[in-house]
Amino acid sequence: MIANASQLRELLPQLQSVDRVALDTEADSLHCYREKLCLLQISIPTHDAIVDPLTDIDLAPLRDALADKEIVLHGADYDLRLLRRNLSFAPGRIFDTVIAARMVGIREFSLAALVQRYFGIELAKGSQKANWAQRPLSARMAEYAVNDTRYLLPMAERLEAELNSRNRMEWFRQSCQRALDLAAIDRERDVDEAWRISGAGALRGRASAVLRELWNWREKEAEAVDRPPFHILQNRELLHSAEKFATGESPDYKHFSDRRRRTFRHAAERGMQLPEKDWPVRPRRSGMRATAEVVKRIEQLRRHRDHAAKELHIESSFIAPRATLEAIAADQSRADALLVPWQRELFGISEVRGQRSEVS
Repeated sequence: MIANASQLRELLPQLQSVDRVALDTEADSLHCYREKLCLLQISIPTHDAIVDPLTDIDLAPLRDALADKEIVLHGADYDLRLLRRNLSFAPGRIFDTVIAARMVGIREFSLAALVQRYFGIELAKGSQKANWAQRPLSARMAEYAVNDTRYLLPMAERLEAELNSRNRMEWFRQSCQRALDLAAIDRERDVDEAWRISGAGALRGRASAVLRELWNWREKEAEAVDRPPFHILQNRELLHSAEKFATGESPDYKHFSDRRRRTFRHAAERGMQLPEKDWPVRPRRSGMRATAEVVKRIEQLRRHRDHAAKELHIESSFIAPRATLEAIAADQSRADALLVPWQRELFGISEVRGQRSEVS
């Protein structure tokens, strides 16, 4: 475990001699309200390392050393966002092994499945939900963490050879760049709508008002003790409580302290006392019902996609999911934002000086 400046200085010269570096991250979102970067795993051909970001170590030299490297990741989006938020690091080039595997037609593309496929090794399970902020790490957790990057570089070499043999390397690069672009966009949570958890749509009237108050109460409780909201009360119990309060009952939970029980009930009372004009309004579905012409275009795009997928031996959803087909059928100008060039090419969608045309 690299936990001080001296240990980090020993690693940096080894990074200078390579072009590719495998990275992975571990965070504590299952254990804390405010997610933080807890581990940074690094592999190069000669060395595997775990960096501890929770120590008082300046990681700027590491960030600088990685700046011009191609970063190999498995399912890049989450790691890219975590690295940007916590390390102010955004690589210029990535090699996402999930994208590569799907690009060559592999249907089982979890890390464990790919390690088994290429190296005949079965990875140990059991630490996915571990608390990565705990110190010291157990030997089992450390081994699990290292295995997340240990096989990525030789795996990338195998996948790169398959991509080249299929003449899909340029397609792959385009998709990796799109992953980088998307990860650079912040996902803003709509604070006025975030309380609409799965199942909330089944509640009506006063019960919805109570649910909204209970959700806000749970957020405040979770933030105060730095625990995930589900540690305070799980979603199904939140929904159950809203329904019970709305019918005059008073649900209770044994794990609540006296203070938490009291604030829980006060939150429900606030929802119960709201006048009807302040109850949540059921959101209308966005957009309009698809016209017959749009439905026809969706079907044409679907057939085109499925034919291309069969010819290329890749999953049709990898070319474009159903929602993307619907969006493009309704407004073809969205193709640039939703598809990368190789995908547009498969659909016969081209751009000439800003004018869009579709090849039949």
